[in-house]
Amino acid sequence: MIGTLLPSTAVLVAAAVSMSACAGSPTSDTRPALRSPAASPTAHTRPSPPPATPRNDSVADPALLAPLQDGRPRRARLSIPALGLHDLLVVPYRGRTDDAPGTWIQDRGMGASPFGPRGGVGPGGVGNYQITGHRTSSTHPFSELPSLRVGARALVVAGGVRYVYEIRRTRETSFRSPRSLAEQRAAVPGRPGARPTRAFLTLSTCSTQEDHAAGNYWSDELHNPEHRIDKIGVLVRTVVAE
Repeated sequence: MIGTLLPSTAVLVAAAVSMSACAGSPTSDTRPALRSPAASPTAHTRPSPPPATPRNDSVADPALLAPLQDGRPRRARLSIPALGLHDLLVVPYRGRTDDAPGTWIQDRGMGASPFGPRGGVGPGGVGNYQITGHRTSSTHPFSELPSLRVGARALVVAGGVRYVYEIRRTRETSFRSPRSLAEQRAAVPGRPGARPTRAFLTLSTCSTQEDHAAGNYWSDELHNPEHRIDKIGVLVRTVVAE
């Protein structure tokens, strides 16, 4: 039937096919990893941060972005302009927050994102996207995380999409309390067993200074102190990354 199309119609069909090919497959992960000019996992230390993401970004066609919001774990880059943190590599792994594999990733200067039955979802997914990072050791990418205020933005770039989360509250997690850990890792942060209807973000780092100041020197076998400081955000915008 294509052979019977008028010339102008054939051109339109060919253009549509070309645009579809440019969109890429939502399950493909072959595009190169986003890296800073230094091409280093610790690229968040670069001295000249880019300007903050404009608040009036155009939202792309939801039909194109929906497949990339399925919560599939994938490598990502995290930026928090308010803290001067840019392009921190976030590595997904199967596990739970601050277990041995997660600590190993953090020890190498990267953010760790657990997924699976005991973890969370991937970037943009409905549920709890969890990122942990060191505050006082390695390259201490989350050294300023406790000062992050409500309303600040956390930008996650993965699979050619930028997910913009807004920080809404702060909570404290105790490693010595199963209930507290369940609240941190819940699909709806703070509400174990609740069914999520939104995409959440949990940024977590140690509370070593505060614990030691209070005379609390307890730590687990991985040297995690008792308490962690968690910043909870929600997804407010999804745009095609430039």
